[in-house]
Amino acid sequence: MDLSVLLQSKSIKPKDKTTQISEALLAKTIRAEQLVEISATLKDPGKATCIEALEFATKTQPQLAGINVFEFVTQHLSSKAPRVKWESAKVIANIAHLFKTKLDNAINALLINTEHEGTVVRWSAATALSAILQLKTNHNNELVPTIEAIINREEKESIRKIYKQALKKLQ
Repeated sequence: MDLSVLLQSKSIKPKDKTTQISEALLAKTIRAEQLVEISATLKDPGKATCIEALEFATKTQPQLAGINVFEFVTQHLSSKAPRVKWESAKVIANIAHLFKTKLDNAINALLINTEHEGTVVRWSAATALSAILQLKTNHNNELVPTIEAIINREEKESIRKIYKQALKKLQ
């Protein structure tokens, strides 16, 4: 599969591109690191498509993501593009358990995203932070009271519910 040709194609819909890329990742005909390399050269819509493909693939095979992928999506949690932010957070939720000792930057960026105006960005941040909470690392000493404060200020019950379920699993 030639990723560059696929990503530049105007005749293939973005969702179909995402599906083809995620299937190629799962079939191991492309490596996640290759996808990260190409993504770094793309504009936000193409980058988001690649990160979404990573999210789909790492949902069932998190080990596909190496440290380069983790650092790439962590960096893109601060993107200006909401879709890039939320897809990156979803990848973090899938792979955080593989990088328990490297979560500081991801946690900081996710906490910033909990205040984003976009519901999907806040929902994705909640999903990732909840996955990190359930790892029961030393981060929980600071994360639990922070999450409790977020629950009190969050307007959407669906987002509060994600945090509440994670806190309940800690008990």
